[in-house]
Amino acid sequence: MATSLDEVTKSQVGLLRWTDMHRRVRAFVDGQVVVDSAEPIQVWEPYRVVGCYAVGTADIAVPLEHHVPTMPGADHPPILTPAHPFSMHTAPGAAYDIGADTRTLVGAGFRLDDPDLADYVLLDWDAFDEWREEEQIAMGHAHDPYKRIDCLATSRHIVVRIGDTVLAESHNPTLLLETHLPARHYIPREDVRMDVLQRSDTVTVCAYKGQATYWSAVVGDEVVPDVAWTYTDPLPDAEPVRDLICFYDERVDVQID
Repeated sequence: MATSLDEVTKSQVGLLRWTDMHRRVRAFVDGQVVVDSAEPIQVWEPYRVVGCYAVGTADIAVPLEHHVPTMPGADHPPILTPAHPFSMHTAPGAAYDIGADTRTLVGAGFRLDDPDLADYVLLDWDAFDEWREEEQIAMGHAHDPYKRIDCLATSRHIVVRIGDTVLAESHNPTLLLETHLPARHYIPREDVRMDVLQRSDTVTVCAYKGQATYWSAVVGDEVVPDVAWTYTDPLPDAEPVRDLICFYDERVDVQID
């Protein structure tokens, strides 16, 4: 019987998982290097879809303080995303404060009880000011080595509507495929009704594409907030979609031939 790799991935989400990173990882606080590891791993606690970096104790330049044993709660969501705090642990272990010179990072370290990972300290991404993989600044969250982006030029005819109003129509979109996420179509601005879009204040960060700014649509008396987004200064993998407009398929009507 054939096995779907997508289904295999989904079936493992309730397990404690880890992988080697094969790169140097550093974390900074107020310009100080607090973590510097040539042999980091990435760890996914059960039910987390985004992992965190974990390093050996010797790779942390400052003390671990206040050992606090932690047991997983039973009331966590079925899936945990980066929106859920690092402190929402789903495996037994102990939380530690990390005493940087300028401030204490409360609960920013976590050592698992699992014997295979007992020598590692899991690190809270949000507790640190800056992360680097080798010399590349990392943003958003820890980078999953099993995730990738493909940007493919396509000649498919795409029409985007809200009701009877056409927001965009193109024969020249770029198809962006990101592992385990829906396919997205990025449309050249000349094929978009920019007169019905208004720049919003929303900004989000993708670990693989960069910082996105958003647009709301004004159709008659209706305002559809944050209906589309743009990467004006994307990370290298997303360079082909620089300045293109992508619409939330969930908030508009999309027809693709």
